[in-house]
Amino acid sequence: MKANWNYPTTVWVGEGRLVELANACKALGIDAPLLVTDTGLVDSPIVTGALLGCTDAGLRCGVFSAVKSNPSGTNVDQGVLAYREGRHDGVIAMGGGSGIDAAKAVALMAGHNGSLWDFEDVGDNWRRANAEAIPPIVAIPTTAGTGTEVGRATVIVNEARQSKTIIFHPKLLPSIVILDPKVTVSLPMHLTAATGMDALSHSLEAFCSPLYHPMAEGIALEGIRLVKEFLFKAVADGGDLEARTQMLVASTMGATAFQRGLGAMHALAHPLGAIFDAHHGTLNAILMPYVLKANRRAITGPMRRLSRHLGLGETGVDGVLEWVLQLREALTIPVSLAAIGIDDRVTDRIGELAVSDPSAATNPIVFSPEQYRKIFLEALGQ
Repeated sequence: MKANWNYPTTVWVGEGRLVELANACKALGIDAPLLVTDTGLVDSPIVTGALLGCTDAGLRCGVFSAVKSNPSGTNVDQGVLAYREGRHDGVIAMGGGSGIDAAKAVALMAGHNGSLWDFEDVGDNWRRANAEAIPPIVAIPTTAGTGTEVGRATVIVNEARQSKTIIFHPKLLPSIVILDPKVTVSLPMHLTAATGMDALSHSLEAFCSPLYHPMAEGIALEGIRLVKEFLFKAVADGGDLEARTQMLVASTMGATAFQRGLGAMHALAHPLGAIFDAHHGTLNAILMPYVLKANRRAITGPMRRLSRHLGLGETGVDGVLEWVLQLREALTIPVSLAAIGIDDRVTDRIGELAVSDPSAATNPIVFSPEQYRKIFLEALGQ
């Protein structure tokens, strides 16, 4: 199965298409790409093979991999230094959400002086950037979760503020995305599960958003169905290339759909991830049923439609909740935040942090800090 798509950007889909990476670079006029990935992936056959293919095609390719699981401003600064010292002219973003988010931020700052935080997604800050100074980006996701490969934003930890900050510019949308299921087959079961639940959280929150965006709403609905049909298959058999392909697609759909907005899952997951350095997909998976319950009175209509689309035995919020709980159990996702090392020391702060997160703006209900603290404590297991 192979296809070429141009929505939301140019997407090359199919088994074995990583070998076309050099062609993608040349199509964008890149002669000396910097491949940005994370420390856990840099020595893998996927990355070494990609580098060899680029070198054999005559490209002068460098590597930067000092990227944490929740990439920080320091990581970005170091990547920009590597980009400039290597005299690169484009970026290959390869990895899960951390590697690709870091790569996009490096691309943004490669031609800019000053602070990354000047381009925080507030108002029209993005207009401060010189679009011509942002080099082209090719993205290859190795997980099916964040969907950042089809996004115009990147999420970076601001260490001084102990918070995740959304950085936005239209040119952060990679020009070419390669969705090759073969690069995801070595992903461990628990990460396949957690990243897949992240993809679900994006589509689910986008579907519940009150904003008017029928295209995003339709994409979210189908993205959820793909997760229902293929996530467990991908976890149970990592070599199932159809399931791996469909989960990559579901991930890109989730990130495309959240043009409609996200919600309280992400409003809580962002600060918790920054403070505790916890895995983003796992956080969303744990928070998911608690947020659905808190949003119940505002999502009865969408949940009726979703439960019918998924063919659930019970319709409405209860049917979707039951499915989510069953899916989490089947995937052995932890049931509480405490189970992944989060404690109550941030209880006093978490409400204010969640309210100020941009994702809170499109939650179906405008929660107060106290309501966010209540959801947090329930998810903590208290």
